[in-house]
Amino acid sequence: MSDPDPKRQMAELEDRIAAARQAQAPKPRGDEHYSAANLAWRMVIELVAGLGIGFGIGYGLDFLFGTQPFLMLVFTLLGLAAGIKTMMRTSAEFSATNAAGETPATREGDRDGD
Repeated sequence: MSDPDPKRQMAELEDRIAAARQAQAPKPRGDEHYSAANLAWRMVIELVAGLGIGFGIGYGLDFLFGTQPFLMLVFTLLGLAAGIKTMMRTSAEFSATNAAGETPATREGDRDGD
């Protein structure tokens, strides 16, 4: 028996490795087209959470100090401002991702060829 060609063996090994990687590659999810809707809901939840937390803190401090609507209004407005700031940061993150040519579904290692 003769010694087999090492280049041919290496090429066959590389082909088998590529086939194994492709077989184990994550399959595209069927619900990826909802990614923009998920982002929109995230932004709405951030705004409502800011309002709710501000209202809760203000109401609690009003109850504690007896300054009934004053602190509740102040902290609700601060919560609104915090919620809007968080929404703007999320929007900027999404815009930067889209400017790079990626869709929300292809972020963070979901791309082919990684």
